[in-house]
Amino acid sequence: MADMLMIFSEAAGETYVEPASFGFIDATVWVSIAMAIFIAILLWKKVPALVAGMLDNKIAEISKQLKEAEQLRLDAESLKAEYQAKLTAAAKEADEMRARADAEAETLVTKAKADATALIARRKQMAEDRIAAAEAGALADVRAATAKAATDAAAKLIADKHDAKADKALVDQAIAGVARG
Repeated sequence: MADMLMIFSEAAGETYVEPASFGFIDATVWVSIAMAIFIAILLWKKVPALVAGMLDNKIAEISKQLKEAEQLRLDAESLKAEYQAKLTAAAKEADEMRARADAEAETLVTKAKADATALIARRKQMAEDRIAAAEAGALADVRAATAKAATDAAAKLIADKHDAKADKALVDQAIAGVARG
């Protein structure tokens, strides 16, 4: 800035002179002395040690947070692995349950088919037994009717062809057979 003032003053035809104290100390020297005193006070009050201590504390805190974050990351990874293992086990168990259910369903279907086949066979046998019983009953009825008809026909024929004389001869013959015998 002093250079600018010199340029403007020279342009105006004036010369610029820097102010000085005690004839030889100008503003730059005063700033240097003030800075040296300030740095000396800082060193005397141990400000760099305080700053270093604060920085060390901050570094320790950050390091602690990093260690906690690392531990949390490890915990999260272990939890993730645990839950992945549980998920895998659950999926495997679900597959096993599905396989057992399929096997049970297949067994039930096979058993139902076998039961249905057995039921059909039993009902068929029952129907055949009923038919056979009905046939036997009908055959017995026919035989009974045939025997009755034959008996009736024989009785009628005997009654028509035999009279008292023929009966007497038969009775005498039967008595003679009994007497010999």
